[in-house]
Amino acid sequence: MDNFKTALADKKPLLGTFMKTPHPHNTEVMSQLGFNTLCLDAEHAPFDRRDLDSCILAAKANNQHIIIRTPNDHHDTILNALDLGADGVLIPHVKNASQLQSIIDCCYYGPGGRGYAGSTRMAAYTTRGIQENLEHNKNQTTVIAQVEDLEALDHIDEICRIEKLDCLFIGRMDLTVALGETDANSPKVKDMVSKIVNTANHYNVPCGMFIADLSELEHWLSENVSLFLLGSDHSFMIGGAKQLQQRFEQAKLAK
Repeated sequence: MDNFKTALADKKPLLGTFMKTPHPHNTEVMSQLGFNTLCLDAEHAPFDRRDLDSCILAAKANNQHIIIRTPNDHHDTILNALDLGADGVLIPHVKNASQLQSIIDCCYYGPGGRGYAGSTRMAAYTTRGIQENLEHNKNQTTVIAQVEDLEALDHIDEICRIEKLDCLFIGRMDLTVALGETDANSPKVKDMVSKIVNTANHYNVPCGMFIADLSELEHWLSENVSLFLLGSDHSFMIGGAKQLQQRFEQAKLAK
């Protein structure tokens, strides 16, 4: 598995997808397909700690990089995600620099930061020494801040100046609602997304996003957006089922 954190810092184009089903089989199957990362969506799907544990195990068994979109920014939530062996966290609703600094502190060992335990999956269940675990935490953990609130837009420069932020991720759907729109392609939404991307580029902060319309990919890649979390296991099931049904209807008409 390549170092995702380094690739992200180098702004290499990276593709991942959301996992919405809290069962290890789905994660195991998707881990066979070569995505740069999978994101367990514990914010909008019913993942409990046992679900996260088994899905991370399925990913690790297949050498798959995996992150968790947490339901909140609480210390214990972040600690749990990383101790279970997630390679990083995607934290929703980051609104200001002070909040982001607290989040980053929770992700790394040190005074007032992440609590240390050598008995976790992340620490290889006591089979690695403390120095190796500290280095792993420093060099592998990925912290992604999701920007999707109007308050965050007022503090976007300060957010981008926080050290150890690996990526700014644009939550376009929440941003659409926050702007009083119902269309994620409205000029107001697209203009705000562009402003966030431009600010991230100004501070040399890697930027990521979800887009529903894949015809936008070339544009955003040209704007130095590098991380794309697109689709989900649910959307792939729906899309594949619809494609099968359409093909069957075509065959019936050709009979």
